[in-house]
Amino acid sequence: MDTHQLLELLDAGPVIAAVKDPAGLARALDSDVSVLFLLYGDILTIRDTVARVREAGKRAFVHLDLIEGLSTREISADFIARSTAADGVISTKPALTRRARELGLVAIQRIFLLDSMALKSVERHFSQESADLVEVLPGLMPKIIRQLCRTTGRPIIAGGLITDKEDVTGALGAGAVAVSSTNPAVWSM
Repeated sequence: MDTHQLLELLDAGPVIAAVKDPAGLARALDSDVSVLFLLYGDILTIRDTVARVREAGKRAFVHLDLIEGLSTREISADFIARSTAADGVISTKPALTRRARELGLVAIQRIFLLDSMALKSVERHFSQESADLVEVLPGLMPKIIRQLCRTTGRPIIAGGLITDKEDVTGALGAGAVAVSSTNPAVWSM
């Protein structure tokens, strides 16, 4: 899968199921969403988890920072690329997303915007070579989403605290290509 194919999937269904445990995975696999963010697991189980997602006809993105047993070094992206059928990765670490891109995985840079200083830092230091898409948390900031769409030059995914249709439409209306949520009620919108 490449970025263009992912964007086509998200255009058809802009809600991403972010799963944080086996029960959430089961619900996401039974849902209509086509893209899953895997926010849990370890190096012994991630291959099988990704395989279950792919067998269900869905796309799997592994959050490298949240998989137990992986390090913060580029070798983690190599492990996912060689040992799983994941479509891509998510990380807060630009070196990991950059390496994932080199390996042909779709790379999503996750950023947390806690205050105006964090926003300025992203605007100054974001490298287009490090990621294909940007996930911004919390995702309830339409004005900031519009600004990030302009400054990063990358598609934006809004995540974190997305709980209802108003949150989804607000983020999408501000220019986000998708929203990610751990809330199964959002997955069916």
